[in-house]
Amino acid sequence: MTTSPAVAIAPRAELRDISKRFAATQALDNVSLDLRPGEVHALVGENGAGKSTLVKILAGIHQPDTGTIWLDGEQTQIHGPAQSRALGIAVVHQEPRLFPDLTVAENVFIGHAPSGRLGTIDWGGTRRSAQALFRELDVQLDVDAPVRGLSMADQQLIEIAKSLSVDARVLILDEPTASLSAHEVERLFTIVRRLRDRGASILFVSHRLDEVFQLCDRATVFRDGKHVVTTPTRELTTADLVRHMVGRAVSLFPKVETPVGDVLLEVRGLTRVGVFRDVDFSVRAGEIVGFAGLGGAGRTEVAPVLFGIDRRDGGEILLGGAPVTFASPSAAMNAGIAYLPEDRHQEGLVLDFSIAQNVTLPILPRIFPRLLIRASTERRIARDSTAELNVRMTGVDQLVGALSGGNQQKVVLAKWLASKPRILILDEPTRGIDIGAKVEVHRIISELAASGLGIILISSDLPEVLAMSDRIIVLHEGRVTAEIPHERATEERVMFAATGSADGGDATTSAGISSGPADD
Repeated sequence: MTTSPAVAIAPRAELRDISKRFAATQALDNVSLDLRPGEVHALVGENGAGKSTLVKILAGIHQPDTGTIWLDGEQTQIHGPAQSRALGIAVVHQEPRLFPDLTVAENVFIGHAPSGRLGTIDWGGTRRSAQALFRELDVQLDVDAPVRGLSMADQQLIEIAKSLSVDARVLILDEPTASLSAHEVERLFTIVRRLRDRGASILFVSHRLDEVFQLCDRATVFRDGKHVVTTPTRELTTADLVRHMVGRAVSLFPKVETPVGDVLLEVRGLTRVGVFRDVDFSVRAGEIVGFAGLGGAGRTEVAPVLFGIDRRDGGEILLGGAPVTFASPSAAMNAGIAYLPEDRHQEGLVLDFSIAQNVTLPILPRIFPRLLIRASTERRIARDSTAELNVRMTGVDQLVGALSGGNQQKVVLAKWLASKPRILILDEPTRGIDIGAKVEVHRIISELAASGLGIILISSDLPEVLAMSDRIIVLHEGRVTAEIPHERATEERVMFAATGSADGGDATTSAGISSGPADD
């Protein structure tokens, strides 16, 4: 938790009794929020709680139906994004909104570049000003480089530099860490703390509760469009925050202890040149094997090889003790492997298709061998699959793109479970979904393991990996550096292994991997 106390001074921005309705939906109902100088203020709540609507009101995209907005003690109205920026309000979105073919400097000063003689753009001054902003942030970036190809973390920093270029008084960070590695998150937090210490008012919107406690001074909780509580984070626990968000006490990681069975999958010396090498692990029936590591460690890249998307350059994959080679994902699926990818929008779902069409997509040749699709059969299979996962929908004919993130993720799960797999590979299964949906997804994962599936859980959410995994495989620079059983797994031990360090030898070693009871 941050040690900087909230200072009891006049708010820089204050929203009083704000309400906003969209047709039959009351998005915000008489909510209030204040942002103080020199403070990071968290705004949390489940999907549909009203967080995005409030952010869009501050950004000038929506205007409130009732209520007032005050900036530095003066009542104001925000009629559009341009006026919001002119008033000193800057929003850094989860997906940076930059021009990929322009340079870093051009993106920072787009619309307000320094002028030269005769009103032309002073390109040299633009570059120098951009360099000065990044020096201020203590960030090394080539301001002449095009944005295309830069990491998500660097693009976030460009958005922050844009906010500094217009002297933003209020900085809104909307799910800024969703696509960042642990190292990139820490770099972002260092910069946010530096801006806070300079007196900026920062609104931090996030589903990641550990980040709320790590970074924020106060937290406001919305539920169903209503204000629930605003309180210093030092006076809250995670359980308190979750209870305020969902309206009841819940278990964050509802894992059921399950006896493990026979080895379903064994990987020996798996290698993909330039990505990972000599990766060894096994997965047993009823077991959840977690994969952890820093960004670029190779944890995510193993999954496409197991599923037949990428080719291996060496090593063996054994299913039920027999060597297998997959020339395509359909071959892996026919062998009993299912893969839920990291990006559910681009790789997991067809957003313009119905729920029924998405659920049956991988098994169409199996249920309709002559490719004569019967809609009633398709709907029946989808209803059965989605009912097991408690998907909230109007019906299986609803478009997947209209669902919340958590329900979209459950449709991806339903889609692959319909193929009756023995091995389920889950890559970032709870990224970008709210706390209530996370609890449900964790419950589903636990129940699937209890039913006898072997599960590989790849996640950058370390508390998730620690709580849900029977064993944790840690990778560093493409190699397995540790295998840690659940009862000996701690954040410190995992991070030591993830950085290629040793922790004194009592947990694991990189040369001789400790297997623990789960492998006995």
